[in-house]
Amino acid sequence: QFICIHSFSHVPLVSCSDSCVSASEEMARMDLGRMNNYKSVIRKVGNDLGVDPALIAGIISRESRAGNALDDGWGDHGNGWGLMQVDKRHHTIVGAWNSEEHLRQGTGILVNFIKTIQKKFPGWSKEQQLKGGIAAYNFGDRNVQTYERVDVGTTGGDYSNDVVARAQFYKKNDF
Repeated sequence: QFICIHSFSHVPLVSCSDSCVSASEEMARMDLGRMNNYKSVIRKVGNDLGVDPALIAGIISRESRAGNALDDGWGDHGNGWGLMQVDKRHHTIVGAWNSEEHLRQGTGILVNFIKTIQKKFPGWSKEQQLKGGIAAYNFGDRNVQTYERVDVGTTGGDYSNDVVARAQFYKKNDF
C-alpha cells in the first residue's frame, strides 16, 4: 500500500491559516535548491518503501532544512541525526547523515508511526491517520490523542500541518 496524499490538495490543515501555509511554503522554497541535491535518492527510497517522495521531502525540510541546519550531520542538541533527524535516544543510527540508508531508516520510522496511528484510530480518515503519523514522527504515538489537537505538543505546535504544507509545495515542484 503506497502512502500517498495524491495531490496533497485535499489533506486538511487543522487550525492553520493561509499565513501559516505561506510561511511553510516559503521555508520549503528556501530549501528547494538543497533538496534537489537529494531528489533522486528521495524518489528511490519513496518508491521502494511506498511513501510519496514529496512527503519525505516535507519531513526533511522541516527537520533539517535539507541539511542546512545540521552541524556535521547532527541537530536537536546532538540527539538528531541526518536529514530526517533520527533520534539516537530511540534508534540506532544507520548510514551517513545524507545517505540512502539514513533516508530508508527515517522513512521506515515514519511508516511505522503511520501504521501505529492507523491501528490506534481506525475510525479516522486516511488523511487524518497520515497527519497523526506525521505528528507521531515528531513526538511519539502516545502523544497523539485526538485529531483536533494532533499538533498540540509537537515542536512549534504545528508539526504535521507544516510538514503537509511543505510536502504540497514539493509535490508541485516535481517530487
